[in-house]
Amino acid sequence: MIDKKLEKDIEFIVELDKMKSILRQTRLIDRSRRENDAEHSWHISVMALLLSEYADEDVDVCKVIKMLLIHDVVEIYAGDTFCYDVEASKDKKERELKAADKIFGILEEKKGRELRALWEEFEEKKTKEALFAASMDRLQPFLNNYYSDGGTWKRFNVSKSAIYERIAPLKNSSKELWKFARNMIEDSFDKGYIRRE
Repeated sequence: MIDKKLEKDIEFIVELDKMKSILRQTRLIDRSRRENDAEHSWHISVMALLLSEYADEDVDVCKVIKMLLIHDVVEIYAGDTFCYDVEASKDKKERELKAADKIFGILEEKKGRELRALWEEFEEKKTKEALFAASMDRLQPFLNNYYSDGGTWKRFNVSKSAIYERIAPLKNSSKELWKFARNMIEDSFDKGYIRRE
């Protein structure tokens, strides 16, 4: 007889495979295709591992990585909402809360609550770990756009102020990374990757 808890864990793991099919607007740096949620989650987790030394405060890197690995699992049911799409963002929170009930509800109660709490902490961005995790989540597509000569910024005619607003969590988690990003934004503007307003 198979343990029920293990059965639920495997069901959750199988469901996570759907993240590989959820395409984001961000393209790979080589511009060959759009990235998917699974690739994005892996990439920002590695970034957190490498860049945590630049955080203004010591962060629990393991906790940050846990948040990053599960922060987009709700998109299995809610879909990916492009960060610069104002209209689609209006009901994003509601869609994602329903999706969170469903995806974390697959697991046995204790494990489901634990992962849901990490997801909620990430969404609230109030702890130093959540703020640093959010910074990695914002920095990765930022880098992809910069290193692909404007990528989605150019394609969707994104303004400089919108990019500053999107990358803002970085300002509160790492002065050094913020300075780096600010320089890249100004360089992107000079190169014509983004518009003023």
